[in-house]
Amino acid sequence: MGKSPAVELEVEDRVVRISNPDRVYFPARGETKLDLANYYLSVGDGIVRALRERPCMLHRFPEGVTGEKVHQKRLPNGAPPWVRTVRVHFPRYNRHADELCVTHLADVIWAVQMSTVEFHPWNSRAADTEKPDEWRIDLDPGPTCTFDRVRRVALVVQEVLAELGATGFPKTSGSKGLHIYVRIKPDFGFQDVRKAALAFAHEVERRAPDDVETTWWRKDRDPSLVFVDYNQNTRDRTIASAYSVRGYPEATVSTPIRWDEIPDVDPHDFTIATVPKRYAELGDLHAGIDDAVWSIEPLLEWAARDELEVPDEQ
Repeated sequence: MGKSPAVELEVEDRVVRISNPDRVYFPARGETKLDLANYYLSVGDGIVRALRERPCMLHRFPEGVTGEKVHQKRLPNGAPPWVRTVRVHFPRYNRHADELCVTHLADVIWAVQMSTVEFHPWNSRAADTEKPDEWRIDLDPGPTCTFDRVRRVALVVQEVLAELGATGFPKTSGSKGLHIYVRIKPDFGFQDVRKAALAFAHEVERRAPDDVETTWWRKDRDPSLVFVDYNQNTRDRTIASAYSVRGYPEATVSTPIRWDEIPDVDPHDFTIATVPKRYAELGDLHAGIDDAVWSIEPLLEWAARDELEVPDEQ
């Protein structure tokens, strides 16, 4: 059977060619490469806001999500001239990479043409890649942890953030956990943000000791508890963005949610088949994130008070 003919999508003032649009990427319901592109068009403002001007690693699946996954740091060859990049340095290897830097929705759709399913942005921006402006709270359940436990921990996170005067923007991970993002002033480097995240994780653990742990080594963690993963704020550590599809057969989506949805939320309800309607009705629930900027200084004071240190990043 031959390949399906290419289609051209008008994306704002650009045209993006989608080759082999009928290739099935998600076998659970049969969604195709073109379905994936149309999904990203349906949440355009949201995905661009989540990725805007951030170095972005791509998870590509040239044969669909049941095939080989390609972790792509460098921009794939063949990019049109309007696709921007940002150069980042990797001290451990003394190398650099020119990564995708999204500024328009067409950049996202072109990445889909290059078989990208997942978008994994840095928590810093092109203006200064060494100063994060996003603090990420990753509630990572152990192998035997229930999602009810994740929900309980998320509400403790909300409580602590409120006491700090910080605004958290929750989303599903598209897998088994929850993420909460906080926009922060880009005044500190990765190690300080990571230390602040550790101080916060310790406070959440103190308030919910039966549900949470912050043990560094995975092998030493209780598999039934939630790990508040402060390491997601390490330099060059990335997680799937808001509105990113995940590389699973069911095409689940990392989806922004309201705090009042958390007690009943089921991450499996959010897929490329369901999120477009939700987005059309609710808009981007993270739309206000850039207006809710907070300083991590109180958390650094907690870290100093508790004499907390984090291992070297490199």
